[in-house]
Amino acid sequence: MLGGDLVAAWEVALSDGVYRIGFAHGTTTGRRVVYVNGQEVIRRDWMFKLVGKETFSIGGSHTKATINIEAMSGLAYEYTLDVDGKSLQTFMDNKAKTTKTWLLCVDGENWRVVLEKDTMDVWCNGEKASSTGEFVDDGTETHFMLGQHQCCIKSTSGGRKKNGIVHILLLNGEQIPASTQ
Repeated sequence: MLGGDLVAAWEVALSDGVYRIGFAHGTTTGRRVVYVNGQEVIRRDWMFKLVGKETFSIGGSHTKATINIEAMSGLAYEYTLDVDGKSLQTFMDNKAKTTKTWLLCVDGENWRVVLEKDTMDVWCNGEKASSTGEFVDDGTETHFMLGQHQCCIKSTSGGRKKNGIVHILLLNGEQIPASTQ
């Protein structure tokens, strides 16, 4: 599983799930190990150059991620994660603008529902859901199933230009509050 030299960890929320990235850096052995959800995806032993980058992909969409290793004062190092060419914070801020996420429990099972606003694709626990969209008087409705339950994401104008489009998830007709994730 994860090595004893773990020096950094991050969480990256993509449409198909939340990925936990771990990085082990042995500054005396030169070892670099990258983990995604506890699985080793890169291992480099006896790296004589202790700074640099490690690039790998995460998720079903093979999103590019890069760990940057930079020397600080003395024998200290700084580790940062870039996702899709952007800092993790910038990537997550952009993702928050282009997706809407709901976390809910249905029939004792936890679900993570993600709407990709640009394509109107719906993801349920990492799987792209079969959905149908239709235009209605006040916007659009995207229908899909969550287990045996009828779901609908209603997309309507927020009333003001600043508000943009409002997306509401309905499970069997009941509104589900959005997640901050």
